[in-house]
Amino acid sequence: MEYNIQYSFPKSTAFFGRGTMALFEAKMKGFLDKPFSWGKLEDIRKVFWFYHTPITEYVFQHWNDDEFFGYQFLNGINPIMIQKCERIPENFPVTQDMVAGPLGEHTTLREELKKGTIYLVDYKILEGLPTNPVNGKEQYVAAPLCLLHQKRTGELIPLAIQLSQHPGPLSPIFLPTDEEWIWTLAKTWVRNSEFHTHEVIAHLLRGHLMAEVFTVATLRQLPMCHPLYKLLIPHLRYSVHINVLARTYLICQGGTFDRAIAIGRKGLAMLLKKGLENLTYTHLCLPDDIEARGVTSLHNYYYRDDGLKIWDAIESYVSGIVELYYQNNLSVQRDYELQAWICDIFTKGFLARRTSGVPSSLRSIPELIKFLTMAIFTCSAYHAAVNSGQFELGAFMPNLPSSMRKPPPQMKAPVTLNEFLDIIPEMNTTSQVLSVLWVLRNEDFDMKMLGEYDEEHFVEEEPKQLITAFQQRLAHISEEIKRRNASLKLPYTYLYPPNIENSTTI
Repeated sequence: MEYNIQYSFPKSTAFFGRGTMALFEAKMKGFLDKPFSWGKLEDIRKVFWFYHTPITEYVFQHWNDDEFFGYQFLNGINPIMIQKCERIPENFPVTQDMVAGPLGEHTTLREELKKGTIYLVDYKILEGLPTNPVNGKEQYVAAPLCLLHQKRTGELIPLAIQLSQHPGPLSPIFLPTDEEWIWTLAKTWVRNSEFHTHEVIAHLLRGHLMAEVFTVATLRQLPMCHPLYKLLIPHLRYSVHINVLARTYLICQGGTFDRAIAIGRKGLAMLLKKGLENLTYTHLCLPDDIEARGVTSLHNYYYRDDGLKIWDAIESYVSGIVELYYQNNLSVQRDYELQAWICDIFTKGFLARRTSGVPSSLRSIPELIKFLTMAIFTCSAYHAAVNSGQFELGAFMPNLPSSMRKPPPQMKAPVTLNEFLDIIPEMNTTSQVLSVLWVLRNEDFDMKMLGEYDEEHFVEEEPKQLITAFQQRLAHISEEIKRRNASLKLPYTYLYPPNIENSTTI
């Protein structure tokens, strides 16, 4: 790689040092050499005993609670899947009798559908993926559907889970009223599906690979003196290098995906292909995505609340810069370097797929502002939201298992704790995945937080004033989040501006 886009020495030292320490600890404790089931749930906490935080402790205490299971669809590391359910899908035949208990005696499923308090998470995209042997044994993937209800008190709870897209005698609908460990197993299958869709689509595709698309197009098409180069380049820092490291160690042949994750490298490639085919401009623009999924009225959805505030702050900053350098729509249309940039993104990043809704050209100032806001938000706040909590939420492995060693249950037969332990990942698989998640957590070394521009690309006074206003607005958002978090038993900090990097660096 060109020197200017490589990690700095402190960043590189911290990255590799953290990875070496994590593997060394797991090796010294003997976990990396044990392809065996865990003997007790409590033993899983011993993998990285000294890296526990209040959040990892909370996960251990509450991982099996229905309320925490639902909470993670809102404020976990994959908060982009949940959507309003206006009618029960034909391939998910949930009835009133099934959910009468969790809903309570004073309402019905039909009434709650009308009120707009029923939500759905559908993992159809995982259907048909190949699996990869781990420790020489076949692994399994499900494509579940999960129905949820937001109670008057604000808790989001699961009502029903089906572990395939095809209902029938061999695909039962699991319910909170089922025997404890069979219901736990059904929820764990959903969390395994969360692992795959999060790591491959929410994180790799929509975070890292989108950032790389924007970076390469910028370096190819915009000269350093171009105002949009100056605007974008701080938000593209290290994005190529971290992706090179991912290709070298994680998704290479024989890398972590092949050694410890059920779908392996082949499944990852297929899931990436499906993800890109389904990815739209609406998905990438947070206000549009919130509206399209019908989640504007969800309570306690801090990803949405904080994300929209940051989106607005970025949009205000971008608007000021764009309106300073572009007097009218014609000046946008006649900026041929800009048009080459957006064309490169459309053709190389989205394979010229018109159905994506991604523009192939930019014809007006509002169009340009929206696209630039999306690009900066994706590289900074969005990536922080899907990356920062990986270790915290995954350190207790049953909450985020990377593989399942037996097929999804086809009947509601009782399940024991020992049988559950024989389904989730073994000791060495757990240790490999947690070592990676530890490396990918936020790094303070050489961090440039959102709005911090210590390299002076703009030399005029007006852009400097816009930067100062952007920083002040982010500081105001930070104070609002601090006040809100003070009253929460589980603070949401992934979109707290001082925790957000300017770019996708880890």
